[in-house]
Formats: sequence, structure tokens, C-alpha cells
Amino acid sequence: MLEAALSPLAPWQNFYVIIGSAAAALTGLMFVVITLIMGTRARRSSGALGAFGTPNVVHFCIALLVAALLSAPWQALWNAGLLLGLCGLFGVMYVIIVIRRARRQTEYQPVLEDWLWYTIFPLISYTALVVAAIVLPGNPALALFGIGAVMVLLLFIGIHNAWDTVIYVAVELTEPENKS
Repeated sequence: MLEAALSPLAPWQNFYVIIGSAAAALTGLMFVVITLIMGTRARRSSGALGAFGTPNVVHFCIALLVAALLSAPWQALWNAGLLLGLCGLFGVMYVIIVIRRARRQTEYQPVLEDWLWYTIFPLISYTALVVAAIVLPGNPALALFGIGAVMVLLLFIGIHNAWDTVIYVAVELTEPENKS
């Protein structure tokens, strides 16, 4: 019990509870938003949804997973670092998939802001997660602040992108339908 109290993860427990709870709630809200969007007369493109909707859920789920991993009672930090590194590598690979999807879909032409929020910022986040995972066993204080920043950034990326999607659909629905 004394080892758990002395763990560098112990002071972060409230942070992980807050981030994990927010990520879980936002994931659920994304399901509601996508369901509502699909029920409207908005164009239904699986390409656009895969490029601009699904990544938000992935970012929220990674934040939830990281919060869960760092809430576990690890005996050695390298175990947590290994799993966090795998999460980061998955994220980097997923961003590459999102880039391909965004380039292939034809419903919407992404602008610079879209490329930043849907690809560049997530790529930076997941790369930072890999670096923090490598640093975790040797310098836990620095690594935990880096991981915390990554988690907050992923939440803000998901929130921004979800809001962007809702605004886009709302504007699209207010335009008259092209009958031809």
C-alpha cells in the first residue's frame, strides 16, 4: 500500500478522473450528434464521415483509454509507458488514415484550418504521447505533464472538430435544396 501512495501517478488521479469522464461523455454525445445528422436531409457521405466525424470519437476514446491506463495501480512505470507508446503509435497511424480519407472524399474540400485541426494537431499530440511514453520511466514528472497536455489537447481537438461539423451541417441545412 505504501508503494501505491508513493507512486508518481497518485497525485494525478483527480486529473485522470476528470479527463476520462469528459472523454466518455463527449464520446456519447458524438454518437447522438452523428445520429441526428444522419436523420436530416444533410448529405450522407461515408467518406466525409470517416474523414471528419470518426476521428473525433477516436480522439475521445484515446483520451479515455489513457486516463484508464494511468489510473491503474502499476508496479513499474515502464509497463504503463509501453501501453501509452502503443496508443501513441496507433494514433499516428490513424492520423495517416485520416489524411488519406480526407484527400479521397469528394463531398467537402478541406481548407487550411481543417488540415490543422483534423491532421496536424492530432499528429503532434500522438507523437508527443509516444515521446512522453518513452520518457515516463526515467522522468515521470516531466512525462506526466506531457501526457496531461496531450490528453487536454485531444479533448479540445475533438470538441473543436465536433463543433465544426455541427456548424457545417447547420449551414448546409439552411441552404435551399438543389432540385436539379
